[in-house]
Amino acid sequence: MDTHNAQAPVYNDQAPVNNAQAPVAAVPAKQGPIDNKDVDDWKNRFNAALANPQEITGPAAHDARPWHAGMFECFSPIDTCAITCCVPCVTFGKTHHRTRKHANMEGYNAVNTSCIMVGVSAFFGLSIIPLMMQRIDVRKKYNLQGSFVSDLLLNCCCGCCTLIQTEKESAFREAEIAKGGAQQYAQIETMNYIPKA
Repeated sequence: MDTHNAQAPVYNDQAPVNNAQAPVAAVPAKQGPIDNKDVDDWKNRFNAALANPQEITGPAAHDARPWHAGMFECFSPIDTCAITCCVPCVTFGKTHHRTRKHANMEGYNAVNTSCIMVGVSAFFGLSIIPLMMQRIDVRKKYNLQGSFVSDLLLNCCCGCCTLIQTEKESAFREAEIAKGGAQQYAQIETMNYIPKA
């Protein structure tokens, strides 16, 4: 008998090893700060502004309401003031989320597409463009008084105060809409025909 080719049986005291991998539950991938829907929304807004500048530069409606938050009431609440003075892009992104996504701030992250866009545009000295677009958007959405020229001057002279006013106004108006205290859309007046006798 040839002993060189014979293999001795191997005894293992351990349980057999199962090399098959356990099924892994599908975990949704955590989305980063860049949201492609926001990117597309901003692209569409820029393109719409370039295609129809009257939409931005046009006057406010004759029945526009006054702003609830005063321009120079920027120190209250102090946390909004501090955040806006230190990292204004965070306040910008918060307002954008409230007015364009979820009024109840569901899914909000401090670092988001709009925040990054304003930060990058500020690096190139162009932050006035998204700041103006957002203020005009808020003014039109809530039917508030103002004009392109006033928005431009306010953003140039006191950008932080403008951001705080816009944030406070959007929070107030969205809360008002949620309570049902204000109508989101103006009622259409009906005309009555009175026949001549």
